[in-house]
Parts: sequence; C-alpha cells; structure tokens
Amino acid sequence: MLYLIGLGLGDEKDISVRALEVVKRCTHVYLEAYTSILGMASREKLEEFYGREVIEADRELVEQGADETILQHAETGEVAFLVVGDVFGATTHSDLCVRAAERGIPYKVFHNASIMNAISCCGLQLYRFGEAVSIVFFTDTWKPDSFYDRIKCNRDNGLHTLCLLDIKVKEQSIENMCRGRKIFEPPRFMTVNQCVEQLLEIEATRKEGVYDESTLCVGMARIGTDTQQITSGTMKELLDVRVVVVGVLKLGSCFMFFLPFFLFICDIDLGTVPFAFPFAHCTFFDFLDLLPPFGIVHCCA
Repeated sequence: MLYLIGLGLGDEKDISVRALEVVKRCTHVYLEAYTSILGMASREKLEEFYGREVIEADRELVEQGADETILQHAETGEVAFLVVGDVFGATTHSDLCVRAAERGIPYKVFHNASIMNAISCCGLQLYRFGEAVSIVFFTDTWKPDSFYDRIKCNRDNGLHTLCLLDIKVKEQSIENMCRGRKIFEPPRFMTVNQCVEQLLEIEATRKEGVYDESTLCVGMARIGTDTQQITSGTMKELLDVRVVVVGVLKLGSCFMFFLPFFLFICDIDLGTVPFAFPFAHCTFFDFLDLLPPFGIVHCCA
C-alpha cells in the first residue's frame, strides 16, 4: 500500500491526524525533498514527531529509482510518501500514482494546505487568479520566457498571476552531469528580488508592455509559518526589498486599508492602526474585486 501524504506549509505538526496515524504504522517513510521544503521542520524533527525513520527522496530517487525503492516496498508493506504542501502540487507525484496503479499497488491520498490556496492570505480572492507560472533561475545561456505569455493572458483577462519561485536542492552543474560526476551544487532559493529582476529582463527583451516597473505586485515568503512575510509595492520597489525580516509585516500604500486584516492573519500586535475604507458603499470583499490584476510573487525560503 502506498500513502501519499501532504504535510502542509508549516512544520511537522501540520500533518492531519488521520495521516499521522498512517505514518506511525508504515514500514518505510519517504520525504520528497526537491519540489519544495518544509521551512520550519528538519528531517530530524519529523522523525522525532512521527516516531519513524524518514528517508529523504531526491529527484533521482523519485523519478528514476522509485521502482526499486518506494514502489517495491509498497508491494509488500505500507509506505508513506510525504510531500510539502499538497500531494498534487507537482506533476511528479501524479506520475508516482500512475506507476503504482500500473503495478497493481493500491494507493491513498491525504490532502493538505498548499500555497495554491494559502496565497489568498494576501487579501486577493482565489477566484480572481489565472494560470500559475514557475520562474526558474536564469543562466548565461538559458533564459526561458514561457511565463511571459501566461502572465499576459492573465492580465488581459483581469486575473492575478501566482509566480512560484525556483529552488535548487541537490542539483548538478551541466559539466558534472555530462561527466557523470555525483557532485552537487550548494542549495539555492530564489528571492522575490531575483524573480522581479528576471521578469523585468524578459519585458525589456519582449517589449510587449505586459508589465513594467510601476506594476503592482505582492511578495510573499514562508506562508503558513509564524514568520510569514507579505510585502506589496511596485516591481521597482520590490527590487530593493528583502522579504526576510522576521516578525515584520511591511505593506505598500496600495494595501494600507488591508492592514488590520493582515494583522489578524499573522497575529502580530502593532497596536491600533487608523485607516479609512476608500469606498463607503462597498464591502471589503466588493473592493477586492475592483482591484487591478496583481502579479503575485511567492518564495518558500
């Protein structure tokens, strides 16, 4: 039996009670460790809380070696495959279900919170989001820009765009990959600043006017944790802001009327903050629908 279990966004305690009961009886527990990371919990913390050894599963193990490890163990015992966020946040996990079914291995899924729905904590409504895009690290010779067309489509339709920022964990350089050397690069986590810089670089190349330095965006980091950060401003402003200051909620003027809402979500006591609601005959949520399309950039680090 194969169990695919979403861990949520916070720490080891965000797992559901039903899923925790399953993990505690499994013979093998794997932690998928390359599409996202659980920022507030190490593998050791997971092992202590679950009472089981946790095996870190990198990209090579999941995509190339699962038949001889995860799926082989699931044929004779109970195996838990842990995923940060929700199970189906990456196509890799759907593929694992298909391979299990092809081998006649039953599987069960335990869902959890994901950035795909937690993104609404910034005050923008989920039904106003269009297609999400991934922003990968550029290299000197590789600067993919397929995200640009999707952002354009979203903005043309009056929809916000969630940009998922790249992480590099246990990745090989092209040279080491070609030479077959198991030498891995240091972990890298894209920041909001780097993302905005790359977005503007592609705009400067394509010149289609999809966005510019004055476009409003929201930078978000560590959502679902006690140190989550939400920062808004123009793309130019976000080039100079690092969304890493613990315990500080920093908002641009365009979001000042959301401040009490954000303070409630983040449980940060900054005292009484006076504000004026700009439309006397609109509810808070009516006004959200009047906002222009925002670009939303999120990083997990």
